[in-house]
Amino acid sequence: MKIAVIGAGAWGTTLAQHLIKNGHQITLWEFDKSRLEYLKTRRHPLFFHHVNLDKNILLTNALAQAVTKKDIIVLAVPSQTMRDTSKKIKRYIDKNQIFVIVSKGIEIKTGKLLSEVIREELNLIAPKNITALSGPSFAKEVVRGLPTTMVSAGDKKNSEIIQKIFSAPNLRIYTNSDIIGVEVGGAVKNVIAIAAGIAYGMGLGDNTAAAIITRGLVEVARLGIKLGAKKETFAGLTGMGDLVMTAFSKNSRNRNFGELIGSGVMVKNASRKIGMVVEGIPTTEAVIKLSKKLKIEMPITNEVHKIIFENKNPKSAILSLMMRNTKPE
Repeated sequence: MKIAVIGAGAWGTTLAQHLIKNGHQITLWEFDKSRLEYLKTRRHPLFFHHVNLDKNILLTNALAQAVTKKDIIVLAVPSQTMRDTSKKIKRYIDKNQIFVIVSKGIEIKTGKLLSEVIREELNLIAPKNITALSGPSFAKEVVRGLPTTMVSAGDKKNSEIIQKIFSAPNLRIYTNSDIIGVEVGGAVKNVIAIAAGIAYGMGLGDNTAAAIITRGLVEVARLGIKLGAKKETFAGLTGMGDLVMTAFSKNSRNRNFGELIGSGVMVKNASRKIGMVVEGIPTTEAVIKLSKKLKIEMPITNEVHKIIFENKNPKSAILSLMMRNTKPE
C-alpha cells in the first residue's frame, strides 16, 4: 500500500522504517526544512539516532506530495499540533483514505480527543475511517526488533486493515472497537507516569510508585468511562499495559521528566534536559480542565498539575494525597 507518515520525530521515523520493511511504499513528511535536510543526510532525526531510514523512504516537507493518492495516512505529530496539521492536509485528502492516529494526547483548548479533532477538521472523512494505534511501545525498542504488542482501535473493518498492515514478527497488533478508551488510556497514562517519576526522584521507593500507578489507573478509567469508554479497555494493553511501561521504564520521557522534578530540577530545566516533547505536560493541563468540566475527582492528576504549573513543592503534594479523607477503595 501507499502510506504517508506525517511527522518525522522518533515515533514517525520508527513506524516509517517498520512499514517499509513490511513491503509498503512510504512517504515521510517533516515540516521543518532544516530538519528535513538533516534527515536526508543522516537518515535519522536530530534527537533520535536509533533509526536508520531506508533509502527508498521518500522524504518531503510538501504536504501535497505526502498525502495525495495515498491509501493510509499515519498521523504522528505532537498532540497540540494535530488540529493545525489536519487543517493543512484537508485540501489534499480523499474520502477513501484511512487515517491512523499514533500520537497520544488531549487538546488543551477544547478537551477533545485527537480523533474528535480530526473528525471536526476533516469532515469529508467518514468517522469509520479514523483509527488509533496505541499501546506500550517505545520507539527505540521497536527499531531494534524487540517483541512489542499494540492495539488498532476503531471501526472493525478498518482496524483489521491496519492490523494487517502493521503486523510483523516483532509487532503483534490486536483490535478493539473502543477508540475512546484506547485514546484516553494512551494520553492520560503520561500524567500518571510523571507522578511516578516525581516519587522516584524524591527517593520514595516502590511502595509509593505502586500506589500512584494503581490509583492513577483508577483516575484514567474514571475519565474514560465518563467520556463513553468501556471499563475493560483499561485492563488491557492501552490501559494498564501502557501505564506500567511508561511509569516504570527509564526509557520513558514522562517518567524521566517527573524524576528530574522530584530530584529538585525546575520544570523548565527538566523539560529542556529531556530534549523532546513530553506529552504528559500539555495532557496534564488538558485533563485538569476536562475533569473540572465533567466534575470528576482526579487527585493525583491535580497534584501533578500543581507541581508543574503552580510550582507546588512535591513533598507537599505527596502529603496532600496521603492526608485526603479516608474512603473505601
